[in-house]
Amino acid sequence: MRSGRQRGFVSQMRSCSNIWAVLLLFSLPAAGLAASCTTQAAMQAPDREMLSTVALRLASAIQQQDFAALQAALLPAESSQWESIRGAAEQMVPLLSGGQLQVTNLYLLDASTRAAPEDTQFFCSNASGSITVTVSMRNLPPGKYAVALAEAIGSALNGRLGIILAWGGDGWKLAGLQAHQGAFGGHDGVWYWTRARALRAVDPWAAWYTYDAARYLLLPVDYLSSPNLEKLEQEQSQITPSPAFPLSLPDGDRVWKIDAVVLDPSLHEPDLGLAYESSGVTDPAALHTEALAVMSAFLKTQPGIRANFHGLWAYSLKDGKRSPVMELPMAKIP
Repeated sequence: MRSGRQRGFVSQMRSCSNIWAVLLLFSLPAAGLAASCTTQAAMQAPDREMLSTVALRLASAIQQQDFAALQAALLPAESSQWESIRGAAEQMVPLLSGGQLQVTNLYLLDASTRAAPEDTQFFCSNASGSITVTVSMRNLPPGKYAVALAEAIGSALNGRLGIILAWGGDGWKLAGLQAHQGAFGGHDGVWYWTRARALRAVDPWAAWYTYDAARYLLLPVDYLSSPNLEKLEQEQSQITPSPAFPLSLPDGDRVWKIDAVVLDPSLHEPDLGLAYESSGVTDPAALHTEALAVMSAFLKTQPGIRANFHGLWAYSLKDGKRSPVMELPMAKIP
């Protein structure tokens, strides 16, 4: 199982592995009372067409870097967050470049009966009730909202975009953005999920992180959960033995201690980030030599990682401070 220290490292890493800008009204999943959700299939045609039109217009503005259009559509209550939105939209270019934008799903959310802001979950079920997608918002003010999911079909990174809209009285306004990578080297999340299943019996470590890669690619936005993702997590939790930390790695006359290994897609590649306890060297050349030794020792212990991932990031830990040292493709690690 993952240790508390590893979970902390995971949360630190998420800020660089997702390109996102969810405004102050919204945050990561949190528990709360249910409010009403209308799925795309159950919407009235005018609502569905209006939301799709607004979402495509905003997605196109991001793809084309039309900041005037984005700012004009911003919810007035979030005007102070404009610079954050603009910066995130600029970083989304590689994810959407070259793709044809298409809205893939819509959710209409109603929290208008609430008396005050509160953590809220919306349970969005299909007509038969057999599939329920959960949308979770933290400290959500009363009002009507919508979530639009879109994809950049044909883009190299299969970019996926989540747009949160709020009803502003005279139309739908932009309240949040989040963009996410949907493929590594042409392989999507389903490919990685299938690969993880094949690895479970022969290489538990490689299987564990391949499940992480599948989850990352399949998760369109951080505030949404689905039965498929829950099934993936259940399969992953059954891997034996699963990675456990801290991990001690003998390397000649010394032993390296690894505090965490996590998926690190910050370069849009299926890399792993490795956090190790440094000896305290500060000279850049010595620090690189140390990091290379740690990465090499880790791959000798887990050769399946080399075969199934692009490269490694090394993060040194010293006196509670985590510092990135370098990233290397597997072929450059001895």
